[in-house]
Amino acid sequence: MNTKQRIAALCAIAFAMLGAAGAVHAETYEGVHPITSSVSRADVRAEAVAAARADNPYADGASAGPAPVIASSASRAAVRAEAVAAAHNDNPYAEAASSGVAPMVASTVDRATVRAAARAAARGDALPL
Repeated sequence: MNTKQRIAALCAIAFAMLGAAGAVHAETYEGVHPITSSVSRADVRAEAVAAARADNPYADGASAGPAPVIASSASRAAVRAEAVAAAHNDNPYAEAASSGVAPMVASTVDRATVRAAARAAARGDALPL
């Protein structure tokens, strides 16, 4: 016998021993749980038919059906007046460019002084402090 045959024989013996050891510890299969229902087939069928014809509580979008009507205590004219007033007001959530025109702020510095300082800065002169 050469070495390859000896290794193959040893592997076969080892697998056989593992198989025998596994068979000793194997569990028995008892199947699924036994049926213990106390409801008759006719009752189950009636419940299934009722569930199939009921609305889907998990539906969304187009498959959800028509939206329920919500009754409001405000009149149509009052709601329209509030909408018009809100449309004409400034946007309280606006930022930067969408916030509209910045308000005019009065300055205490004379215009001629600001102009002279800008010319001096453009020429590279030192600004007076």
